[in-house]
Amino acid sequence: MAVATTADIEEQAARKLERYRRVTYRSFMFAAVGFVLPGLYGLEEAYTDGDASVPVIVAAVAGLAVLAWYYARLVRAGLEGTTSRRDAVGSGAVAGALSLMLLTSPWFSVIPVFWVSAVVLSPMGRRRIAALCAGTGAYCGAVGTIAAERLYPDGDAPWYAIFPVLFALYTAISGFVVFVNRYQRRMWELHQEAYAARDALARLAVTEERLRFSRDLHDLLGHSLSLIAVKSELAKRTVRDDPDRAGAEMADVQRAAREALREVRAAVRGYRAVELDAELAGVRAVLEAAGVRCEIGRPPDGLPPEVGSVLAWVIREGATNVIKHSEARNCAISLVVDRGPARVGVLYGDSVFLEMRNDGVRGAETAAGSGLAGLTERVAVLGGEITAGRHGRDGFLLRAAVPLPPAHERGGGGTDAGQALTAGRPA
Repeated sequence: MAVATTADIEEQAARKLERYRRVTYRSFMFAAVGFVLPGLYGLEEAYTDGDASVPVIVAAVAGLAVLAWYYARLVRAGLEGTTSRRDAVGSGAVAGALSLMLLTSPWFSVIPVFWVSAVVLSPMGRRRIAALCAGTGAYCGAVGTIAAERLYPDGDAPWYAIFPVLFALYTAISGFVVFVNRYQRRMWELHQEAYAARDALARLAVTEERLRFSRDLHDLLGHSLSLIAVKSELAKRTVRDDPDRAGAEMADVQRAAREALREVRAAVRGYRAVELDAELAGVRAVLEAAGVRCEIGRPPDGLPPEVGSVLAWVIREGATNVIKHSEARNCAISLVVDRGPARVGVLYGDSVFLEMRNDGVRGAETAAGSGLAGLTERVAVLGGEITAGRHGRDGFLLRAAVPLPPAHERGGGGTDAGQALTAGRPA
């Protein structure tokens, strides 16, 4: 099993962002049904009542198709954070023309409202949004007032009483629809900002690690290389006049080079070492970013460095398997120190037990991969063992048992024998 790299995690995050973008876009397109279906029903009603001729019906159907096309373009531009004045003006003209069909059926009152809901997805200020809603309310109120006198000639209300009511009603409805669409667009922007922030944090962490490495490398090699350069120059000057002194200087150069090499190797070992606490924090962040709820028990104190490093590798591989080879929604990691049975030929008393459980077994995958085989070899070096397999109906359990040296060999800083920590308790 391959270890999840930073590129894999970034690719997964990008896929999640793209999936949410498609869901958001499709939700807006589904809302387009809200003005297409009422428009078609209004056309059928107008044709049945004889209020619209066939050419008018055909022109209105074509107008609905064009408005739906503009709506899709406006929504896509709004989600991308751009705006197209040509599309806004063109769609407004089509919506205004279709709104005149209010004279034949009140169902067409939804046309200008949904046009506004698409236009306001583009970046604009509150004053412009308020003016747009008020303008839509005034236009729809005027057309609606004329339509009320035409469709309901027996009504007693005068036009100056109908218009304010329709103006307030259409303005309020436009404002409500605008609020809902802007809120959904803001949620999409928050997802984008979270993705950008996570990418920025990752880049910042890499930059800080590079700076730390450069500082450490300078501190390690700066003095040694300067000493080697000075000693070499001195040996070069004295090799003819004082060969013994030149030989002594070159011996110092040799010792300085070996010491520098030793320090570099020690530093590299430190960089390659895997810290248990850091690995637990990283695994929690990666799993939760992948949508897996992670519960981690408090790690025992005073574990030997070699044991902590091996357990960190097991946790890393286990998290990789959860992300790439399961459909888990929950993962629990527990670390328990307990006294195990005496083992012949082994000078260890206590053992640390690591358990990783998840609830997302995929299919019938039971074969162990190369990752688990490598972990088995790492753990076996310390006299431990690893087991992995199904646990329950849909669960999977990865368990590692690593023996610990006695407390006096650990320097007295280990956890007391028999002390067990609650599995899955959040750290």
